[in-house]
Amino acid sequence: MKRTLLLIAAVMTICFTSCAQKTKTMSNSKTLVVYYSATGTTENVAKLIASVKGGVVYQIKPTKEYSAADLNWNDKSSRSTKEMADAKSRPAIVKDLKGIDNHDTIYIGFPIWWDEAPRVINTFIESYNLSGKTIIPFATSGGSSISNSEKVLKSTYPKLKWAKGKLLNRASKNDILKW
Repeated sequence: MKRTLLLIAAVMTICFTSCAQKTKTMSNSKTLVVYYSATGTTENVAKLIASVKGGVVYQIKPTKEYSAADLNWNDKSSRSTKEMADAKSRPAIVKDLKGIDNHDTIYIGFPIWWDEAPRVINTFIESYNLSGKTIIPFATSGGSSISNSEKVLKSTYPKLKWAKGKLLNRASKNDILKW
């Protein structure tokens, strides 16, 4: 009986130690997956990247949410159309991200608007110190590639360390692993 209890106690100790180490690794992840998502598509990809790469997920939140009317790209007076027409536009965001200095690699995800990253991405980049970090853009789009978005981001922020991004429409776990 004593041996059985001792064996059970030893197995439980090993299990608890293993779980504690796994939790510590995940909470101290050097990878951060930041995203802005208007419809949930980019959010799903961000969560997939984080699950595959072991990263922490953070959602960029505009202080004023975008309504369906704000996102109507056919309306020249819609909020998103006006923002994208002005390269200096910086929509306000909730600035509640803590511990960004603890991350070495930052994936930044967004839907492509007018062949570029939404201006809210510029607000995020300018709100936090990303120097010395590897920045990897990813995007979702109904019809554009990521190439112009990457080009514009790299030329706007040439001092940041950019890695090659990827368009991840309907991405699978296998797509993320191959990337």
